[in-house]
Amino acid sequence: MDITICIVDDNKDIRSALEQIIIMSDGYRLIGSFGSAEEALEQIPLLKPDIVLMDINLGEGENGIDCVRQLKAEHKDILFMMCTVYEDDEKIFEALSAGASGYILKKTAPHKLLEAIRELQEGGAPMSSQIARKVVAAFQQKQTASPSTAADTSSLSILSNREKEILELLAKGMLYKEIAATLFISSETVRKHVYHIYEKLHVNNRVEAINKFFGR
Repeated sequence: MDITICIVDDNKDIRSALEQIIIMSDGYRLIGSFGSAEEALEQIPLLKPDIVLMDINLGEGENGIDCVRQLKAEHKDILFMMCTVYEDDEKIFEALSAGASGYILKKTAPHKLLEAIRELQEGGAPMSSQIARKVVAAFQQKQTASPSTAADTSSLSILSNREKEILELLAKGMLYKEIAATLFISSETVRKHVYHIYEKLHVNNRVEAINKFFGR
């Protein structure tokens, strides 16, 4: 089954280039393309794509991070990947905290973009290598600076043994299908467990869940 995709970018040329990459690739289906947050907020809930490629800077009005925050709150199943020129830590973590599950740079090669979309759909958290290094470095600094708190321990105690098991495997970077094979359950069952984990821990994505799990 094709992965359904929406694109949100206020730059017409970049939006058109992304559209062509999706349209010309087997296994991917473009179902919407928008130039503003306002259009995206109105149309994406109706279209219900699997994945949204979201720019951060959308010109006047709300930015892409605000857009993700609002959409993710109401539509947990939709996956968001920021596709942007920004590499600074603040933008990265703001986007991840808002509910984005992937973060790649616009200079990413087309085949790498398609691989990232597929990885995201299969339960991964794709990031450009430059971005991944920043995320790891920042988490390591936070872990050194702040030990786990009683509140974190308390929130983790509400997870079932199976949910803790899945969260540990997510922390190792495993995809849903790999976790499913390891635990002898279906990928859909893994997806449902992950949804409940996010709900119980009050987080929006894998990065936040792992961060909370390790008390960072």
